[in-house]
Amino acid sequence: MKRSVLIAGTHSGVGKTTVAMGIMAALTKRNMKVQPYKVGPDYIDPTHHTAICGVSSRNLDTFMMGVDGVRRTVDSSYKDADISVIEGVMGLYDGMDSTEIASSAHVAKSLGIPVILVVNVHGMSRSAGAIVKGFTEFDKDVEIAGVILNRVGSPRHAKLIKDVLQDIPVLGTVPRNNDVKVPSRHLGLHMASEQDYDVDMLASFIEENVDIDTILSLAREPVKPEVEDERCVGNMSKVTIGVARDSAFCFYYEEMFDMFRKCGANIEFFSPLDGELPEVDGLYFGGGYPELHIAELERSSTTKKLKDLSADGMPIYGECGGLQYLCSSYEIEDVVYKMADLFPAETVQTKRLQALGYTEGIAKGKFIKGPVRGHEFHYSLTECDSDSRLAYEMSRGKGIMNGKDGITEHNSLASYMHAHPGSFPVESFVEQCRQYKKR
Repeated sequence: MKRSVLIAGTHSGVGKTTVAMGIMAALTKRNMKVQPYKVGPDYIDPTHHTAICGVSSRNLDTFMMGVDGVRRTVDSSYKDADISVIEGVMGLYDGMDSTEIASSAHVAKSLGIPVILVVNVHGMSRSAGAIVKGFTEFDKDVEIAGVILNRVGSPRHAKLIKDVLQDIPVLGTVPRNNDVKVPSRHLGLHMASEQDYDVDMLASFIEENVDIDTILSLAREPVKPEVEDERCVGNMSKVTIGVARDSAFCFYYEEMFDMFRKCGANIEFFSPLDGELPEVDGLYFGGGYPELHIAELERSSTTKKLKDLSADGMPIYGECGGLQYLCSSYEIEDVVYKMADLFPAETVQTKRLQALGYTEGIAKGKFIKGPVRGHEFHYSLTECDSDSRLAYEMSRGKGIMNGKDGITEHNSLASYMHAHPGSFPVESFVEQCRQYKKR
């Protein structure tokens, strides 16, 4: 039987990521096969899950994917795992605007699985009872099966809180420990490839302080999808899509690769930082940290070859960091770096956050049409020439300018929106690659 449990927090910063990762590590150390997931449009936490569990972590988001999309992802990716552990986002009930949509609670209800609530009890004792009572009674359809107390000061401190929480199981009392924190930067945590924490130590730390056996007994089989995704069904000739993946371009949904393959595409990863550019029928540049490698990208032979490929009609798609890279230039701290120059636009890095949140737009481009949902998060502005063409009419989100996103040129498209394959027309992009191959 497939079993799942969701680890949520009362709010951001309570330690749910450390606890969730520690539970994954402890279960993996027991030689269990763990399938990890992350609620929300997060690219970074899943890299840590993947490194710990040895299997790709998936995102679950009821806004970008819909309820059945969340169920399909869990059902199709579970495979032969012993248990799936889902890390929540923000506070348990925090969703889009003032709704439950895209919240950890909505994902838990959609899957019909229990929640383990992480509470930071630093600086409180009896008040923890009021917090937990409020969370358990706020939505009776959410099953909070137990709590984990984080940043506990002493055994006496733990006992004071346990005496108050007599109506709900306390599944762990985790003492303060700065040695197991994961470092962060302006876009979130460091990527797993940059980790400087000890996974074995994290596993042992959580095993010592959390009742893993009870968590296993509480996990439940998730609800199955009612409707299957019928996109890309049928025999299709193969194409190859090159996906830029290195330290500069590292923000991708594993589901996007799944959909590429389902639609008949082979994927070949390559590194623009290393000057690589494979023989392919289309290119995809995800987000990431091009600003941290800007001089290397300017010098890269890959950067110098892309403009001709775009002019030749090769389908090229970029998101956020990919947009910045595919523009004509990128200015950082008053230094202007030449980029791939696919689009008549210049990007400038800013000190202030320019956009953060979910996005939705109607696409009217060559290979992308209809409603597309995603999210945006960037510290930059992109200024387009007056005759630039923008493919997205945004109903939600900031985009590039004037409520529009998705600059286009030839068969190339790049946007600030990180699109999710739940709505992004992957089949149309792959078909454009197929047409390019046939020329």
